[in-house]
Amino acid sequence: MARTRQNALDKPIKPGRIGTVLATLGREIAQDIIPVGTALPPEPDIEARFGVGRGVVREVVKTLAAKGLVSVRPRHGTHVLPRHQWSLLDRDVLSWLIGQGEPDRDLLLAIQEVRSIIEPAPAAMAAQRATRNDRERINAALAAMEASKDHVGATAADKAFHLAILDATHNPVLQGFRGAIDTILSTVFVVAIGSAGWFRDNLPNHAAAARAIDAGDAEKARVAMERVLGYTKFKISSKKAAASGSTRHRRVVIATAEVKRKRHAR
Repeated sequence: MARTRQNALDKPIKPGRIGTVLATLGREIAQDIIPVGTALPPEPDIEARFGVGRGVVREVVKTLAAKGLVSVRPRHGTHVLPRHQWSLLDRDVLSWLIGQGEPDRDLLLAIQEVRSIIEPAPAAMAAQRATRNDRERINAALAAMEASKDHVGATAADKAFHLAILDATHNPVLQGFRGAIDTILSTVFVVAIGSAGWFRDNLPNHAAAARAIDAGDAEKARVAMERVLGYTKFKISSKKAAASGSTRHRRVVIATAEVKRKRHAR
């Protein structure tokens, strides 16, 4: 019997099953369905819900803990930690926070602030360190941005541009932000779609950054990247203000209609 139990525990776990459970619980935590301070359901409940074994559940909890979403304490259970303890630049965590709908504009603006720290200095470093191959990648991405006909192509080219600049720093720590930048750009484009001129109007700033890197001018490359990010921040802020104004207008219309209805009822 003991040997049978050991064999069951040693049975390999399919990564796909771990990924499914991880993504579901991660999204539920990020979207506040499982609120901060709340304990995760007991292991047997999670096993029953997803039809998985204990090994899968424990691997998922271990991963959530590594990403800062939960704490695991013996005899106290697994509890959701406050958001400021989460690894917010982790690709999975960002994806869970963003969700499938319209992203939180405040979160996007916070992300843009981080980009303004992460990206201008690497653009300057790329101007000093880029190899011929690096410059070709950056310019090829820019050309693809200029030639793009739809948001799918534009997104792919924009990502390639920013990631090529990170790679051109030849700094492995900065290159570690590739996953975060990839996810961030996908998020920004969710908001960008339908905003007139968002992509095209920012192309000259991208081109200026590419030219500065080609010329080996670190200061111009840094300034150009700051303009790229500044324009994006401006558009997010403008769209947020427009959305807030629209929400206030709807509330006024609803309130006015309710007043008229009550007067008519009298």
